[in-house]
Amino acid sequence: MVPSVLIVDDEKHTREGLQQALADTYDVSVAANADEAFNLLEHQPFDIVLTDLRMPGKSGLKIIDKALGLPQRPVVLMMTAYGNIESAVEAMKRGAADFLTKPVNIERLEVLMQRALKTKTLEVQVEQLQERLDEKFKIEGIIGTSAKLQAVIDKMRLVAPSRATILIEGESGTGKELIAQAIHQSSPRARAPFVAVHCAALSENLLESELFGHERGSFTGATERRVGRFESATGGTLFLDEIGEISTSTQVKLLRFLETKAVERVGGSKPISLDVRLVAATNRSLEQMVREGKFREDLFFRLNVVRLVTPPLRERSEDIPLLLAHFIGLFSKENDTPLLSIEPGALRMLQAFAWPGNIRELRNFCENAVVVRRGGRLTEYDLESKFRGVALAGQAGDGAVVDPRAPAAPGNWAGNFSVEENEKRLLREALLKARGNRTAAAALMGISRRTLHRKIVQWPDLDVIDR
Repeated sequence: MVPSVLIVDDEKHTREGLQQALADTYDVSVAANADEAFNLLEHQPFDIVLTDLRMPGKSGLKIIDKALGLPQRPVVLMMTAYGNIESAVEAMKRGAADFLTKPVNIERLEVLMQRALKTKTLEVQVEQLQERLDEKFKIEGIIGTSAKLQAVIDKMRLVAPSRATILIEGESGTGKELIAQAIHQSSPRARAPFVAVHCAALSENLLESELFGHERGSFTGATERRVGRFESATGGTLFLDEIGEISTSTQVKLLRFLETKAVERVGGSKPISLDVRLVAATNRSLEQMVREGKFREDLFFRLNVVRLVTPPLRERSEDIPLLLAHFIGLFSKENDTPLLSIEPGALRMLQAFAWPGNIRELRNFCENAVVVRRGGRLTEYDLESKFRGVALAGQAGDGAVVDPRAPAAPGNWAGNFSVEENEKRLLREALLKARGNRTAAAALMGISRRTLHRKIVQWPDLDVIDR
């Protein structure tokens, strides 16, 4: 699309000369005064406004105010025959991108316009990315309707606008970083940085330098000053994941920041005051670590101003269908493949599975299912053996028959059977439930009668008769 430019100048030969010079590259409109410019600005968007500063009636400063008050703001460049510093400073204060003196040097003008267009493009891209970030990480985007998850979400909404330090506890893979990001995006700090540090991934010396920065020469290899993650997060949020893994010396420095809101670079002595909100996360019990002498009690109290506990997936199994649908949709779109559907039997097994890796494991399962799909449907026979167990015998009383269609309690799938043994056992239980009626048993299993007959021929030890 050809960039659009509005030239505003009361001198006819100046505006017509500029129009002629720029017409080959830009879609140029002209106005002889501020009123004409206002009318054009109200009826069409412009990428650049090039305006004279001094004109009869309203000055170019009024045009700056008008242009930069529009929903789609153009870049404004000022022109004046006077070229004094005071005029330039006032124009820049109003929001002008740059300043030119008359007579205008066309080559310099084109350079400034190209630079202005690049800046405008970057600003639009940043706004679009920020909108996508808000959409992706907003609290409303957290998937699940279970009571335990909703309790966490309700608390997130309460604490997000505050400045309070937050401690997020939960098993690995339960979405602690996602919750931290959602809190940040829902806070007044949303337009400032969200900086994440995974404490367990760095050694003690590297972690201190990473967090607090270092001065040149503070240790071997420190050839220049480095700004730490705390300083990088100024005005925003610093997320420290696996905080239970940090050393005692780092704990002391972190406590110092929470008490003074200032840090010192490694090798430095000057405190640097910072406005940073701290959100920490751990999959360990910090209270237990305090009792064992592995974590400072005073730091624990400083961190534990607001505590959020992310529930494991096995405690919110009603959310599993929603998560499966979300991730399968996501990976189907990424891989440009038709949407994979999950058969009811497979869904029951997936919902009953304990998911020890929590959402991270479920996400990986969905990506694998989309990538290695054998058709448009995912059935129980496509699942790995770990999903295809049966409820423990203790779930039903002595002599009771387990309905193979019914989900077992989360975490109660036996893992000591092969795929074949699991399938045989499910078939046997279906036949028992159907009192030997193969048609009814096939319906219970969600397979055809012919398939069931073939399995019985394959495994005669099922020892059932058709009644």
